[in-house]
Amino acid sequence: MNILMYSHDTYGLGHIRRTMALAQSLLDKGHRILILTGSPIVGRFDFPKGIDFVRIPGMIKKSNEIYVPHSIAIEPSLALAIRQNIILATAQTFRPDLFLVDKAPLGLKLEVTATLIWLRENSPKTQVVLGLRDIMDSPESTIKEWQERKMYEVFEQLYSEIWVYGSRHIFDAVEEYAIPRHIESKIHFTGYIPRHIPHQRNRPALRRELGLCPADKLVLVTTGGGGDGYKVIDTYLSMLETQPGCDFKSMIVTGPMLCEKLYDQLACRARKLKIRIFKFHRKMEKIILAADCVVSMGGYNTMCEIVSAARPMLIIPRSTPREEQIMRARIFAARGLLEYIPWETVTVPQMRDKLGYILEHGMDYEQRLSGFPMTAFDVINSRIGKIGLRSVKPACHGHEALWMPDYYGHVRNQ
Repeated sequence: MNILMYSHDTYGLGHIRRTMALAQSLLDKGHRILILTGSPIVGRFDFPKGIDFVRIPGMIKKSNEIYVPHSIAIEPSLALAIRQNIILATAQTFRPDLFLVDKAPLGLKLEVTATLIWLRENSPKTQVVLGLRDIMDSPESTIKEWQERKMYEVFEQLYSEIWVYGSRHIFDAVEEYAIPRHIESKIHFTGYIPRHIPHQRNRPALRRELGLCPADKLVLVTTGGGGDGYKVIDTYLSMLETQPGCDFKSMIVTGPMLCEKLYDQLACRARKLKIRIFKFHRKMEKIILAADCVVSMGGYNTMCEIVSAARPMLIIPRSTPREEQIMRARIFAARGLLEYIPWETVTVPQMRDKLGYILEHGMDYEQRLSGFPMTAFDVINSRIGKIGLRSVKPACHGHEALWMPDYYGHVRNQ
């Protein structure tokens, strides 16, 4: 089966890491996989045979509505037009049996709309699937946004299925986001996406590779892409600077999108404390497994990596510009799976107290996390098996749908 995956990747590492995890699980079934991505660091990942990518010009987010080119000095509208044309041409040439769109139903600034319409009209056997993380944002803001942008109509007319990468028992997106009953049949909760974590029996060897003794405690601080991670790492280093001679070791991965000036500041402080600090690490799964506690911001993908490794965690979640991180942290904390401190109010004393508690009670968190179900690969492979047996167009009402000329016309005229 030809599988085309779209990941707009304007900020952070979350989208491309989620897409890569899914692609690698699907590859085991012999599918041919092509990833459309705007990630500026996609080339740093190891791509196994059977998976390749098409790099579209990168865009970075200046605000909720404003995006500018990441590298090339051209007008945003031109960069978006190039992206749209590459996406459409790739779909027309590759002729996917499955087109999996990550998070943004119409893509960045509507750039996938033309491709979705072309597939519906010219490749009716292609199954078009939208993949959503467990929590998008607060119910109020998500419903408002989906209503204003006519997303419920998009779900009905352009998508065969919608996969929610979470558990309905933990967060019921259908109810919380007021998804209409006539669309509900398209919704499939896959469970959370696991990561290819080395087996627990390999943990002692991984720790020896890092120079750790059996009695050593290791705290890993990682902030995903790093674009907004400075405050977390700054607070952590401030805690160590005011608490010399702490009884645990540290490692920091800032993320490649932290600006050079801020990275240099943090790196200088970390080296004075004899702490290893990296911008990017190819084997995050290994060092997460080696850690006794992981301090992170609580994005979907980092949380999945930590839970897959059953590692105790301290989450410092943002509540802006979207509330998904703080909502997820609260829900998981209520189940005894983690500790958290809101990003906006985190202080050195709070961080010190929480870390001390987690390191003292690490086994309790490990036991609870080890039983957490990570079912997405099994459910998704089952769905794809069923997709391969059918060739049904998504339900639609033709070009007379009121939203279609507005969106399609806007895209064509960019």
